[in-house]
Amino acid sequence: MSIEFIPVKMRLPLKFGAETIDSIQIAHAEVNAYDTVGRGETPLSVAWAWPSTLSFGVREKAMCDFCGFLEQNIVSPGNDPMTWGKFYLDGGLQHLLNEFNRQKNSKMPYLAALICFSPFDISVHDAWGKANGLPVYKMYNKNFLEHDLAWFFNDERFAGKYPEDYFVKDVSSVLPVWHLVGGKDFLFETEAVNTPLHDGYPLSLEKWLERDGLRCLKIKLTGSDAAWDYERTVKVGKLALQHGCNALSTDFNCLVKAPEYVNAILDKLRQNEPEIYDILLYVEQPFPYELEENQIDVHSCSARKPLFLDESAHDWRLVKLGRELGWNGVALKVCKTQTGALLSGCWAKEYGMQLMVQDLTNPMLATIPHALLAAHIGTIMGVECNAPQFYPQASQEYEKCHPGLYERRNGIIDISTLTGSGFGY
Repeated sequence: MSIEFIPVKMRLPLKFGAETIDSIQIAHAEVNAYDTVGRGETPLSVAWAWPSTLSFGVREKAMCDFCGFLEQNIVSPGNDPMTWGKFYLDGGLQHLLNEFNRQKNSKMPYLAALICFSPFDISVHDAWGKANGLPVYKMYNKNFLEHDLAWFFNDERFAGKYPEDYFVKDVSSVLPVWHLVGGKDFLFETEAVNTPLHDGYPLSLEKWLERDGLRCLKIKLTGSDAAWDYERTVKVGKLALQHGCNALSTDFNCLVKAPEYVNAILDKLRQNEPEIYDILLYVEQPFPYELEENQIDVHSCSARKPLFLDESAHDWRLVKLGRELGWNGVALKVCKTQTGALLSGCWAKEYGMQLMVQDLTNPMLATIPHALLAAHIGTIMGVECNAPQFYPQASQEYEKCHPGLYERRNGIIDISTLTGSGFGY
């Protein structure tokens, strides 16, 4: 196993919760497994995975160090990647994290550890497919997996069922693509006139809408300033309607403490801006990360609009808890591992929850498992891909092979070139 880090500079700052970042490390793993080599990448999104008063540099170094710790301590798979991954997701990773934190006097949270583990997990899935000469999504069935889903979930409702049974029947080669509207983003070109950046890419939302033909916008909000959040939603919503958008979502960055905050904004939208309210497809993770410690009854929110777990959905067990509390959707991310995303997606679909696939501003190779998951698992609407906004040049080499994936055009991405074995890199 090997791990290396690829530093990427952002063309514009990206706001995550209370922090604003301008660069990121991409963790690139290679794993020798099944007599071949698999590859996987994940951006180490420090601000998203580890909100803290510790400096960004301290947290980023700890995550890089933990990747190196995993490189030395992960055991190569002797069985299929789902069975192998379950060992780590069921406690093996937590054990390694505890040992790392003890040795380094660190307090890295489990979500950050999942991100560090994910490029290794993705690499194992890729190697598995390559070793069999098949796209990996042709292998999540009884012919290749040792166990059915009942074994993973300890739930006889899943007896004889495999991940493939929860995939869409007709996998589309094109997906509607979501654009992230950050809290610091310019909405109009007139706001950007004094910006020194001139790299040929849009500086404002209105220009992105024109250039990429976008139809789906995710609006980053504060979760702590209701007046600003409402006005921002209205401003973006009106611009979206002018450009023919048909889908919005709101992301409150996990800073909301009570459902009434979200409900008041939704009710005001419904009363004053019904057209915007109508195209609001779902609300993403308004409430704190740690679901077990913050068991808020959210039925009143999800009765208004679908309410999607994101940061809280570390695994399918927390998805189950979320459903009991009133959440009715899940935002899947391969940065929490390919194994975990598949398990959470299958459990959620079986129990009637809706799905979305969110990225972590995934460039380069990291884009590919992310897009394939969305295409196969089925989502409320397409897939989020915002790497072209923040570091488009990072993926230029990959764009030569997969131009439709790394360039958003007419509101879609095209994955038709992903035809090879493994993830089709």
